[in-house]
Amino acid sequence: MRNKTLISRAVFIMSLLFIFAVNAQSQNVTLSGDFIQGGLIVGNATKPIEKASIDDVKVPIHPNTKLFAFGFGRDAKAQSVFKISYKDGTQEQLNLDIVQREYKVDKVNGVASKYVSPPESVLKRIRNDSAIVKQARAGLSFRTDFTNSVTKPAQGRTSGVYGSQRVFNGVPKRPHFGLDIAAKTGTKVIAPWSGKVMLAEPDLYYSGGTLIIDHGMGITTTYIHLSALHVKAGDVLEQGQLIAEIGATGRVTGPHLDWRLNWFNRRLDPQLLLP
Repeated sequence: MRNKTLISRAVFIMSLLFIFAVNAQSQNVTLSGDFIQGGLIVGNATKPIEKASIDDVKVPIHPNTKLFAFGFGRDAKAQSVFKISYKDGTQEQLNLDIVQREYKVDKVNGVASKYVSPPESVLKRIRNDSAIVKQARAGLSFRTDFTNSVTKPAQGRTSGVYGSQRVFNGVPKRPHFGLDIAAKTGTKVIAPWSGKVMLAEPDLYYSGGTLIIDHGMGITTTYIHLSALHVKAGDVLEQGQLIAEIGATGRVTGPHLDWRLNWFNRRLDPQLLLP
């Protein structure tokens, strides 16, 4: 087992070294972040950009024409292609290797049956919840909060991780896309970055008390299962500001914060932002 662990770590480190070597060949753009499934990448160019894409998905460019960001989803393939066109007419392509992860299976029992197999009477509500969450993440602002280091939003025990396959009461469900921080109801939740509140809902069906904060360039963070909200939609926040309290609302078996990170609708791993 120890030899397998050492080999896995060696492969992981070699993959990262190879990625940095590929990126180092570009004199026009620097990509920083985690080249791994769930990773967030922040890019800076030395000359104005006309357009860019990651695996043919458009990457918005900041009005300063040099800053951008994108991310790799849970099931991102091992190879990714970043294309960039500059305003001077030149073009560039970077072939990136993305570290592949193995995800654990979380078996969660004691979940109320209405959350495992929702009755027909609540399906309309669930669809409406999904629509307003999708809308909150769809907008594009040119905030640059995501370029700063992150403050952990709450203190507590890590009780769930990104990417794990969830099995509720023996029924397989969608993977988990956040970092779960278990703590007692009422524990403070603070803003890890500055940002603007895009959604503040006290009672969504699955997620209960829910906040979504915009940090710019398609990057949002989400906070769910909250017992109390201390901000409202439209509020502009400072890093470290009190935004909510941990709770046990929605589909849960105990009080915790589910903290999530998105690049538009692509779900990333917030734990990778922490030291």
